[in-house]
Amino acid sequence: MDEKKTDDRKSDRRVRRTRNLLQQSLIRLMEEKELQDISVKELADLADINRGTFYLHYTDIYDMLHQIENELFIEFNDILDRNLDKDAQPATHRTVLAEVFSFLERHYDLSRVMIGPHGDTAFVNGLKNLVKKRLMRLVPATEAPGEYYYSFIVSGYVGVIETWLKSPSPLPAEEMADLCSHMLSLT
Repeated sequence: MDEKKTDDRKSDRRVRRTRNLLQQSLIRLMEEKELQDISVKELADLADINRGTFYLHYTDIYDMLHQIENELFIEFNDILDRNLDKDAQPATHRTVLAEVFSFLERHYDLSRVMIGPHGDTAFVNGLKNLVKKRLMRLVPATEAPGEYYYSFIVSGYVGVIETWLKSPSPLPAEEMADLCSHMLSLT
C-alpha cells in the first residue's frame, strides 16, 4: 500500500472523529439551549478542538446542523424508498416501522434533541411531510377525507416517537414496531 492511501485513510479517520466529536458536543449543548445561543467557541471548547478546526468543516453552527440534517434526511429517505415506493417490493407496516425505529435507535441522541424543545421544528415538519406524501401515493384513505386521515396517522406516529425518545428506558426498536403496528390495526 502506498503512503498516500495510508495518509488518506488516517485523514478520513481523523475527519470522522472530529465531526463525531463536534456532533456529540452539539447534541449536549442543544439539550440545554437554543441553537442561536450556541457559539462556535463554546462548541469547539466542549469538543476539545480549536475553532480553526471547526471552520475546516463548517462555516457556522447553522451550516453544521444543516449538514447533519441532510445526512439524516438522506438515510431516512432511503428507508422510505426501499419500503414505500411504488416500484419497491410491498413492505408490511411492521417492516417499515422496524426500519424507522432502528434508524431512530442508531441516531438516538440526535433524534431526541432534534425532536426536543431546542430542536429544529422545520426539519421535523419536513420529515412528516415526506412521510405523508409517500403515504398518500400508496395507501388509500379510509372513509375520512384523505388529508385528515394522513395527518392523523403521521401525527400519531410522531407523538409515539416523541414519547419513546423522552422515555428514560425506551423499548427496543423491534418492540416499538410491533406496538405501533398493533395500534395502526386498531384504526
